[in-house]
Amino acid sequence: METVGFIGLGNMGGGMSANIQKAGYSMVVYDLREEAARPLLEGGARLANTPAEVAAASDITFTSLPGPYEVESVSLGASGVLEGIRPGSVYIDLSSSRPTLIREIEPQFRAKGAFVLDAPVSGGKTGAASGNLAVMVGGDREVFDRVKPVLDAFGDKVFYAGEIGAGSVAKLVHNMIGHSVRQAIAEGLTLGVKAGVEPEALWECIRRGSLGRMRVLHEGLVRTMFRGEFEPASFALNLAFKDISLATELAREYDVPMPMSTLAEQIALTAMNRGWAEMDSSITVRLQEEQSGVEVRAPHVDPARAGRFISTHPDDE
Repeated sequence: METVGFIGLGNMGGGMSANIQKAGYSMVVYDLREEAARPLLEGGARLANTPAEVAAASDITFTSLPGPYEVESVSLGASGVLEGIRPGSVYIDLSSSRPTLIREIEPQFRAKGAFVLDAPVSGGKTGAASGNLAVMVGGDREVFDRVKPVLDAFGDKVFYAGEIGAGSVAKLVHNMIGHSVRQAIAEGLTLGVKAGVEPEALWECIRRGSLGRMRVLHEGLVRTMFRGEFEPASFALNLAFKDISLATELAREYDVPMPMSTLAEQIALTAMNRGWAEMDSSITVRLQEEQSGVEVRAPHVDPARAGRFISTHPDDE
């Protein structure tokens, strides 16, 4: 069985490395705080003095670090991973970092005959401890297939995203969308409660509706955006515009700020002025595509298969 090195044993790295060790891998570890390594050392891991020493002793070396500055320093700096890496071994960065950086790092490792993958994770500290993590991997597909058993040791949803940097792009997009959606939810909840609805009742209405089931992500965009088809409408843009306009009107009545919702209303109005009122409300994505200079198309994805992910909770009706 391969020897696994792990650098960065904090909130995320501590849990992930523990699960790798539980899977039976021999481990070499390093952290600036030696006490963070104690649980692994008690389980038989060896403590290294530098990241270079970890890489020199490992077939696969992981880093789990706070951000781009630390990733660059640990991977390329003095006594860093690159200095100790052996030909044929693999360096995998689990950090949420800059895609451009991992794409700059990879050729330097390739010049030494080593391989690089970026594999940021989603699931938080609890998921890292339990192994309930999504792992988004970028890099050579054959290398991914080789190391997947180790990734499976700490992630229950391991995905191959594409070439080097694709994992990091996917993670940043995932978190960006998540934080934006959270803001929109916060706007809606504050409006609803201030307008007289009890928080729990409002929450139940939202989570059991189309939004809570995330139909727009699992099924709606698969049928429309992925195919470039916005007719016939499932829910027409003019009806969506009417609803969001009524909501922002209510917000003004109750003095509730709605920055995300107001922007969405203006985008919908722009699409209406393009003559798209009778098209599916998802037609607004075409404005974003035009301004970005890219079309998001994946017509091979089956909407029926995608839709099966909608009801994932046992109490969904």
